[in-house]
This record gives sequence, structure tokens and C-alpha cells, in this order.
Amino acid sequence: MFGSSAALAQSDGRTRPDPPATKPAEAKAAPAAKPKAEATTDGKAKAAHKKEAKEKPKESPKAAKPGTNGSAAAGTPEKSSPALREAYNGIPLAERMAIQSDLTWGGDYTGPIDGEFSDRLAEAVRTYQKRHKEAVTGLLTPEQRSALAGAVGPRKEAVGWRLLEDMTTGARLGVPEKFATKTASVPSGTRWSSEQGQLQIQTFRIDTGATLEGVFEQQKKVARRRIESSAMQGDSFVIRGMQGLKKMVVRGTAQNGEVRGLLILYDQAMEGSIDPLIGPMASAYVPFPNFSIAGAGAPRKKIEYGTGIVVSAAGHVVADRRLTQGCNVIALPGLGNAERVAAESDGDLALLRIYGAQTNPMGLIGSPTPGPDVTLVGVADPQGQGGGNAVTSVKARIGATAPDSPLETPPAIGFSGAAALDAQGRFAGMVVMKPSLVAGPNGAPQAVVVPAARIKDFLLANYVTLASGKTGVDEAKSAVTRVICVRQ
Repeated sequence: MFGSSAALAQSDGRTRPDPPATKPAEAKAAPAAKPKAEATTDGKAKAAHKKEAKEKPKESPKAAKPGTNGSAAAGTPEKSSPALREAYNGIPLAERMAIQSDLTWGGDYTGPIDGEFSDRLAEAVRTYQKRHKEAVTGLLTPEQRSALAGAVGPRKEAVGWRLLEDMTTGARLGVPEKFATKTASVPSGTRWSSEQGQLQIQTFRIDTGATLEGVFEQQKKVARRRIESSAMQGDSFVIRGMQGLKKMVVRGTAQNGEVRGLLILYDQAMEGSIDPLIGPMASAYVPFPNFSIAGAGAPRKKIEYGTGIVVSAAGHVVADRRLTQGCNVIALPGLGNAERVAAESDGDLALLRIYGAQTNPMGLIGSPTPGPDVTLVGVADPQGQGGGNAVTSVKARIGATAPDSPLETPPAIGFSGAAALDAQGRFAGMVVMKPSLVAGPNGAPQAVVVPAARIKDFLLANYVTLASGKTGVDEAKSAVTRVICVRQ
């Protein structure tokens, strides 16, 4: 009836959701309270009411758990001051989004992850500060920000959490890639799913002139759906229940004559793993974003090429975390298949390990000489070198912005993970393609050099002994390898 509804109906659904919705029985307006008790002359009704209120135990405030979409704090959020709003506006958009995301994973925030300041966001921060017995200001200190990121980072990494853009509908969403390993195009949207379809995350777009009310009613009537709760407010709706044997949530939002939506279905056997992710997925879904997450396009390539740096004789290789995310196989040509043994929870670095291969590690002892001129050593994408796999070097210049140094000119595709050497040939860092949040649809990922000191700290934290050895471009060429990520 509305274009994408047939595809949704075929998704053998079964789910449970996230934002608060009204149960069908509760949707009807409650009858007005009768004034009879107030009107009694003997005061018995009033006395009974006061006694009941006195005896009713007070509920202690609890932090909302991820996936409940409960309010972060009881009642209406406190009105924030202009000074607090101004302080948030001074924070970069990417960091504001990261704060919203981390507060969502901590169970304190239930709004959209859009980088916009709101009283709800400030209230979520206050809730976090109260729980940790910190000064309640509504704005995280650097120490609190670091503690929050450190607490939720492992949870994100454990599920392969990734923000991406759906090129079919234009929406932005978050996907747990360790559960949703397959990507496919479907009519009017994109589907991410597990190998056997136990979990399905599907976007849809209806631009045939259908009204939000019409789509809302149509979605409730899809075959095999049993509605447990539904609500429509303003320009959006939420439907929760079961579809076949799967738990289900459907979200829809209307703007400028079209409706964009998100459908989540998962087996009841997975609810222990997926229920806590419903809240983050609901908050991460922005149907009509006013900015682009560059480099986060969906779906990811099934085969992606990059570079890795051998950092130990025991077969340790450091590489770009984003390149190695969601891979079914990580292959190092000439060396074998590698295992990803560690990664920064929300950063740029991944540690691979290859067993039984003879390797020539990069010399990491010593400090590089500061300066803008570097030499990049990596393996360009095979399409850029006629199907070859040659290790090449190229001159480049970097800026002085800390903690990462942006390259003035992005290197060839495939150089993500390439080694950067200083003027004396010493190891100065590693190239990564860092997603940038920019206004408009044409933003591009930024190439930066992660400094050597940070990489060494990462390796030492994962019990990798830093290798010593000769330095120089030729030595670096023997220490880098192509990295191939294969996704199903």
C-alpha cells in the first residue's frame, strides 16, 4: 500500500522496542475523576486519601537501564541556563554526539544522538553526576568525560558498535556489527542481519505521499504482527510487540512529505543480548540528519584493503581499528590470516596477531624528531596499482593539531594503517582515515597521523614488547603489509 510495507511484511519479524509507548488499552482517555469524594461533608474520603498518601512508600530514584527508554530523571528536565547552553555550543559537534552516545550507553540519556543541546541532555549529565556523587553542574568535566567514555567503551567494542549512514534512505543509525554481520539492499531501504536472520535491522523510506497516520495504521496491520503498545506523537510513532516469533519495534518519522523508518526484529532467545541495545539503537537513529558522518557509508565493502605495521617478532601487527571492524577474515598476504586480539574501545588502533609466520618488525625504540615533513610507507589499494601489491612510499606534510596530526593531502586508498617516518627515517606514527562530522552531504574522511607515543602506549598496555632495529624507508617497507578485511 505504501511502497515499502510489503518488504517489511516479508521480514519474518519477531521484537521489542525502545521509546516509551502507550499500550492500546491505555491509549483511551481516562474518565474524568468524579468529584464525589471531595464533596463529602464528613471528611472521611479526604482522610482516607491522606492516609493512603502517607502510607505509600517513596520510590528511590534509579538510573535508567539501556534499552528501557525510561526518563533519565523523574519529572520535567530542569530548565538550563543560557550560560550552560553556550558552554555546550563551544564543544565540537563530534564530541557532543559522543557525550550523548556514552550517556545513552550508561542509561542516563534517552534522546536522539544528534549533537544538539537540550534540557534532556543537561539533565542526563546531572543524573550521572548525582549517581557518582560529583558536583551537579549539567556539564561534564574532562575527568568525568574520560571516566564515562572508559566505562561504556568496552560495551560498545564488545558488540562492534558503529554509527553509519544508510545511503538508500538518508538516515543515520547505529548497528552492532558483531551481531549484524550481513548487509543487503531491500526495496526502499537496507537490511543488516545476523547469519541466520535471528537479528534484523532494516530501514525504509516511503515518499509516495502517504501520511504519517496512514503509515502508522498500516504498520500495525502487517501480517503476523501482535501489537503490545503503540504511540504517535508529533511527527513520529513507535510500535512494539511481536512479529511471528520475533520481538519487534518499528519507528517512523515524517518530514517534507515522506516517512522514514526503522524496523528491528530479533529472536526471543537473543533478548538477553539485544534488549540492552534497543535504547542505543533508538537514540542513534536520526531519520533526517542535517550533517554527514563521512566515511560511514553503508553498506561496508565486502572486501576492504588497508595497511598494517608489524611491530613484534611474535607476529603482532598494528592497524586501523575501523578497517578491521566487522571482518569475518583478516588476511595478510604472504603471512596468513590474522586474529584481532585488541582494539581501542572508541579510538583508532587495533592489534592483530599472526601465528607461525616469520616477520620483520618496525624499529620502535627512540623518539621521532618533530616536524611537518614525513614519509608515508604503505600498500595502495590494488585498483590503484593495476592489481599489484607493491609497498610504496610518498612524501607528505602534517599539521600540528593535537592529539592527532592531519595530513594536508590524503594519501592513496589503501594507505589507512601506513607507517609515517620522520626526516631521519624513525617511526613517527600511523595513518588512519578518521571519520569527520561536517555540515552537508559532501564531507570526506580526514587522514591523520596517530603519533608514535600513543601507539607505543597502546602496545605496552597489551603486553607487546617494543621492537628495536634499524630505521629508514627500506626497513619500513619490510615491516608493513597489506591488510585485507573480508566481510560476508
